[in-house]
Amino acid sequence: MSENNTATLLNLEQLKSAVAGKAAAFRCRRKLQPSGGAGDKVFPPTYAGAVYAVEQRRVPGRLELVTCVLLDSVQSQANRMEQALQEALSRGELKLPVIEVDFTPYDPAGTPDENARADRLLDAIGKLTSLQVPHRLADAILRDSEIEEGDGPQKKLLPFRKSQYGNALNSASPLNATPIYQLCPTALLFGMWDSTGPKGGLGAKFERAIVSEVVGLGASISESHKNRGVRRDPLEASKQVLIQKKEDGSWQVADTATTKGNLRPSEVNHGSVPFDSPNAGVTIEYAEQLTTLSLIALRRLRFPVANPRPAAAAAHVGGQTVLAALGLCAATLAFESGMGLRSRCLLWPEGPMEWELLAKPGEAPQRLTLDSKGALALLAEAVAAAEKAGLEWRSEPLTLQPSKELLKLVRLSQQQAVKAVGDEGAE
Repeated sequence: MSENNTATLLNLEQLKSAVAGKAAAFRCRRKLQPSGGAGDKVFPPTYAGAVYAVEQRRVPGRLELVTCVLLDSVQSQANRMEQALQEALSRGELKLPVIEVDFTPYDPAGTPDENARADRLLDAIGKLTSLQVPHRLADAILRDSEIEEGDGPQKKLLPFRKSQYGNALNSASPLNATPIYQLCPTALLFGMWDSTGPKGGLGAKFERAIVSEVVGLGASISESHKNRGVRRDPLEASKQVLIQKKEDGSWQVADTATTKGNLRPSEVNHGSVPFDSPNAGVTIEYAEQLTTLSLIALRRLRFPVANPRPAAAAAHVGGQTVLAALGLCAATLAFESGMGLRSRCLLWPEGPMEWELLAKPGEAPQRLTLDSKGALALLAEAVAAAEKAGLEWRSEPLTLQPSKELLKLVRLSQQQAVKAVGDEGAE
């Protein structure tokens, strides 16, 4: 971070001025260390071929290339920000338009008679929102769900994309982002392409406005060392005592050592089991997270409203400001107190989270602070200001229910998963 000025608390007027003006972006760049301290191992994600994503990068202040390893990708960071928003939404800390698909009536609960229903699932799913599905508003789970429309005798179930809400997506574009804003504003922030909708490849496409990545710098990766250990069984079941699987999936101790089909106890998860993996983790000098919120991308979005108050430009700036506040809020909620990326990859920041506003080329960026409480308040203020300009959004979820075919697909897939485990154990 720049040392040329003192960090100040970001407020709505500053944010709106940055959005309406010519500022390029907000960025947050900070160093992190493993929670165990400098020099402790971290375990990056593995990709195709069970390998780490390693590359050589140029680092300011160093003449030689630096070996770096990817600790969290742009896509993964986006998912963590969406999850943070979902958790805040569930806690009642914010109001945010989401679409949810309710699988609760089909989850495995209730009386034995209810559990015998043909549409009952084996494993509970509950409610899935547009913050949790892979492709946000354009996801197939939403597309293949239904919603009730009409009143009284006219009430009927319609596929989501044929409802009044789904139809609105067909006219959405960067020049008409209002339908997306009112149904799923995070799709405008994290990006979306409605490629599986009725318009196919011509479906609405929105670029990602917020980008974040975590990289380990100065990575040392041993090709000879392996991750070894033993999963210790407190019962110390011996591999010399053989068992047999029964047709119902249970097992019994084998009568003799020569009986065909005998298995070791480890085949049913008993006994101490050694493991040996080539993915032994890495040591790094430090990790760096770089988060950028593009105001240029947000300015490309327009938000036409039926009765703009006092002028159309106010609605456009209002929507853009809300999205900027939403991005800052998502990042702050997700990353303010460090990151638990996966097992043995918990990172702790060396300093508090600060933002830099890239306002004018050649000038030192303005340093700004924002904590979780302030970010939630800032977002609420921005939403209220946009509403005064005539741009409103939903404060309650829009609820869909899975179609019969989607429900059947899930149920049969769950049954197949259970069968596959049973077949594997019987081999």
